[in-house]
Amino acid sequence: MPSERGAPTWLRNELLTLLSVAATLAGLCITALTLVHGQVRASMSSTVVDDGLAFSALLFLLCTYVAFFALRTRDALRSRRLERSFDTLFILGLTCMVGSGFIMVYTVL
Repeated sequence: MPSERGAPTWLRNELLTLLSVAATLAGLCITALTLVHGQVRASMSSTVVDDGLAFSALLFLLCTYVAFFALRTRDALRSRRLERSFDTLFILGLTCMVGSGFIMVYTVL
């Protein structure tokens, strides 16, 4: 059942949910980056963690923009393409964030 924007209702609801999740994860990455940067002396592993968390925050920020544009577009095909882009960016962000977490736990702390 299409909504007024041309995208299915479930897609719109999914994008609204993932928009807030991506924004929350971007804030979480920035918070973790601040804590790691403030607590740990500069070493190779802390620099890798810093870079990984900063890159994850950037990916999640891009996810929020893509989700916002997907919600605002009236073209169903463009909305689906943006959704696929969102999925790719989100998975990359999660992977980078988890990888940074593993490095932080096993080398920094």
